[in-house]
Order: sequence, then structure tokens, then C-alpha cells
Amino acid sequence: MRDLVELKERLRAFVAERDWDQFHSPKNLAMALSVEAAELVELFQWLTEAESAVLDAERRQRAADELADVLVYLVRIADRLDIDLLQAAGEKLERNAVKYPAERVRGQARKYDEY
Repeated sequence: MRDLVELKERLRAFVAERDWDQFHSPKNLAMALSVEAAELVELFQWLTEAESAVLDAERRQRAADELADVLVYLVRIADRLDIDLLQAAGEKLERNAVKYPAERVRGQARKYDEY
């Protein structure tokens, strides 16, 4: 796939073919997204920092599958709410650049209200 627009269109077709749109309210999609994100977290739960950076082939494939599920639900929610994800991400990045100026936070993991 080339971009989020193509993914959104393919997901719309997939959902329409199965008459699932009736179940894809933003609330239900957000709940499903949360479950998929938790399944991704579960893959890393008991790994060390070093182990989490070098996954074996099976765990890497499982991570890819869970990341794909997260992306699918994220794109579906954005579609249902008519939100352009790339635009929203760009705008959020700009706000974060103001909130977390590099010269003040470089090398630190503190929240913006802690410095």
C-alpha cells in the first residue's frame, strides 16, 4: 500500500463487504484499538530493554501483526470522525515543539510541566 488514503479506502471496502460499519462506531473502534495496543504491550511485557530491541523472527512477526491491527483501528476511527491523520500528526508535532523546546529538554524524559 502506498499511503493512508489507500488504506482507508481498502478498509472501507473490507468493512462494507461484511456489513460491519454498523459496529464501527468511534466508541467501539477506540475500545478495539485499546485492546490491540494492549496485545502489542503484552509482547514486550517481561522482556529486558535489550531483548525488546532485538526480537526473534516469531515475536517480530507478532509485533508486526499487532502494529497492523493498531493502525487499522486508528485509520478507521479517523475515517469515522473525518480526521486527516497526517494533518493532525503534523499539527500535534508543531504544538509539541513549542511545549518541549529542544534546548530545554534535550536528553531528559521529564514532562513539560516539570522543567
